[in-house]
Amino acid sequence: MFKRILIANRGEIALRIIRCCREMDIETVVVYSEADKDTLPVMTATHAVCIGPAKASESYLRQDVIIETALLMQCDAIHPGYGFLSENAEFVRKCEENHITFIGPSADIIAGMGDKQAARKLMMEHRVPVVPGSAELLQSEEEAEALAEEIGYPVLIKACAGGGGKGMRKAFSKEELKNAYRTAKAEAKAAFGNDDMYLEKLIVNPHHIEFQILADKAGNTIYLGERDCSIQRNNQKLLEESPSNILSDERRKEMGDVAVRAAKAAGYYSAGTIEFVVDEEGQFYFIEMNTRIQVEHPVTEEITGIDLVREQIRIAAGMKLNLTQDDICIRRHAIECRINAQSPGTISFLHFPSGYGVRVESAIYSGYQVTPHYDSMIAKVIVTGKTRLEAIRRLRRALEEIIIEGVKTNYEFMHLLTFHPAFIKGNYNTGFWEANHETIQKWLEEGRNEYDH
Repeated sequence: MFKRILIANRGEIALRIIRCCREMDIETVVVYSEADKDTLPVMTATHAVCIGPAKASESYLRQDVIIETALLMQCDAIHPGYGFLSENAEFVRKCEENHITFIGPSADIIAGMGDKQAARKLMMEHRVPVVPGSAELLQSEEEAEALAEEIGYPVLIKACAGGGGKGMRKAFSKEELKNAYRTAKAEAKAAFGNDDMYLEKLIVNPHHIEFQILADKAGNTIYLGERDCSIQRNNQKLLEESPSNILSDERRKEMGDVAVRAAKAAGYYSAGTIEFVVDEEGQFYFIEMNTRIQVEHPVTEEITGIDLVREQIRIAAGMKLNLTQDDICIRRHAIECRINAQSPGTISFLHFPSGYGVRVESAIYSGYQVTPHYDSMIAKVIVTGKTRLEAIRRLRRALEEIIIEGVKTNYEFMHLLTFHPAFIKGNYNTGFWEANHETIQKWLEEGRNEYDH
């Protein structure tokens, strides 16, 4: 087992990894920017090293500096968390060249699954259903137009690299396609330095269902249930839950088996996620694989009782899974709500909920400075219940207990969202936000509460 791990991240995920390492008697080194000098990860890690100013490109994305720090601090491994360098194959190769274990899959696996078109092709070869679309990279607007006419509108132009909704545009007609192609290509070039594009049939308002995978280096691979991530704004998830209300036990097993097949096709090891879209008829299609720990991993931990970060570390150290598929049993329902800051500022007062079935993942505190330099998520509230309805009621109660003063956040909006009939019924899809956010915003502006519903 590792003696010392460098954590190349910040915020709640850095703190989450530090806590896990502490329980495993592993020392931690956290790297941080000047803007993060007074944060909880810096205060709680065994060692902390400043690597640059606030701008991520001058601190958290400085590959050589992070490698040099790991070597200087005699770290055995680097945990990337999510975001930043977590899916950067070049960084992983540098770790491998310097004999530092990267807590995640190999550079070749990350590169292969990070190229979404190559991943599509691999999945097709292994009988994993994919959304109809281009088999090769698009070479021109004219080729995109011809393929769109063949498979029918609407279509989705997507970047082969990156994620987070960047380099992705919808087109509902030939007239829209030209602008969508050019805009997506330019955005992908600016965001990822790679403007290779492909085209898919747009599944209108699907359900976004992802399966959590664990795989060791000996080829043992299991799935730990699914997460429904369909409530999204601009392709950014707001709320995740498990199990999904739209899947039968039979369909869950079918999709889980396909997810395992997809992971094995990639030669995958570590924790990872196979993402699907499910259409109105219940047909599911592979869209991509995330080769890292996910923001919403606590949902799976709560329903299975398995520490995914611990498993990541064990697998990276060469240990085999001590679990089989038969050991995975889901008896509870879990929901995660993301709390996002909507303005920078200093948190003047903070109170988080607690009590039975409530878990909060956050690195903020009273006096914490929310800066505009990083992702807006400042906390995650995760609740569990014996049933979905119990979990929803617990989430409402937890959100009612939150007090965050000094910065504007979305927690009041998310509280009202839990009263919306479409959410309560549990058959919502990725069109939920577009169809309902104005109604919920109106409730918020009117000062409505649970007694008004």
